[in-house]
Amino acid sequence: MRLPSLTLLLFTTSALMLQAQTDPRAALAEAMKTQDAAAIRSAVELGRQALGNKAGEPEVADEHQPVPADAKPLTKDEAQRGMAPHLKRLEQLRWWKIGVDPTKLTAPLRAPGSVIGGMVAVAKAKLDGADQCLGFAKDAADFLIWAQDQAGAGCFPFPAAKGTSDARAMQVATRFLANAEKAGKLDETVRNGWAYNDHGDGGLQFDNGECGVAMFELYELTKDPRYLNSAIKAADWAAALPLCTNWNYNAFSVHLLAKAYAVTHDAKYLQSSLQKALLGVIPGQLTDGPHAGRWLDPHNARPAYHYVMMGALAQLAAAMPADHPDRTAVMKSLTLGLKSRNAEFQTLGVMTKDKAIETLLLTQSLFANDEAFLTTTQTTEALHTLAALASEQARRGKLPFGPRGWGMMLGWLATAKP
Repeated sequence: MRLPSLTLLLFTTSALMLQAQTDPRAALAEAMKTQDAAAIRSAVELGRQALGNKAGEPEVADEHQPVPADAKPLTKDEAQRGMAPHLKRLEQLRWWKIGVDPTKLTAPLRAPGSVIGGMVAVAKAKLDGADQCLGFAKDAADFLIWAQDQAGAGCFPFPAAKGTSDARAMQVATRFLANAEKAGKLDETVRNGWAYNDHGDGGLQFDNGECGVAMFELYELTKDPRYLNSAIKAADWAAALPLCTNWNYNAFSVHLLAKAYAVTHDAKYLQSSLQKALLGVIPGQLTDGPHAGRWLDPHNARPAYHYVMMGALAQLAAAMPADHPDRTAVMKSLTLGLKSRNAEFQTLGVMTKDKAIETLLLTQSLFANDEAFLTTTQTTEALHTLAALASEQARRGKLPFGPRGWGMMLGWLATAKP
């Protein structure tokens, strides 16, 4: 028997409401759509109850690498020379060339974004090879601007490549593109070989955030308006994007928008960054229990994503006026999160490197005049511990970080006050 349309509508709506009441992810997705803070908190509590004692435990168990007792950070002279030996290798690895077929790429745009961030740090510190590094940064930036224009949406897109690499990011993209094609939405997803619309998944925020921040950094160094215009396009795209259920995806936009405010002083970026943090990042953090400071779901409890969110909140907190009424909430979350993971570096060892070094160096820089905060959060201790391990690895011929982390660490060590 065919139900009347109104009855069918009521039945479907009731079924969806029932699902939202029993499925934490569905409840969170619905709350994110309406940006209802109370509903978001209720969905989070539902998720915490479902996870029980597993709340805050990562989906893949942490592996802590002990730091040798005699490990020491690179000297100023070692740091000064630290990037030059790798420049030839970087040139050999360069795949970011204007006109390349994006459907054949094996890596996302976050890779040239990392190059820009690292090379800018080297150029600012005037390390050996600084001029060549700045050339690398400009070359990568030109490629990103081309890709951004090709996609035509404002964001830094994702290569619409299927099955070209076993890398996790590319495998996720392959599944996403296959689903879009199955749903008949490929034309609304891909333009000129670039995925520019994630249909609410939120995944495009990763590369857009990484690349947008890098472009702002390059603009700060060069004052070239092309980089500023590109970064602003990415920030405007992020500001208009709805929240998603993955806390770390939202955090990439929080970081970019806070950086946009720091550079442009346009209040709309601060407001957008803050709103996304208060609704799309901070609510997922545990505030009590054995894993207080971590994010409750297994995916975002992983240490790499933890430091992604710490970096975003650090950038936001530092950009906010000291008397802003919401700064206390941001600082509380940042402090709790840093303390929860930073302590592990001394007691258990290093459990993640790239995102940790980037965030710890950013925090150390942004809060350089707040020694009490850096001490309370054990940021300085964790940074020195990680730098010591990475330095020993470098002395053995291993490159311990990607371009951004390596460039940032070298710049810090070469210019740090005695």
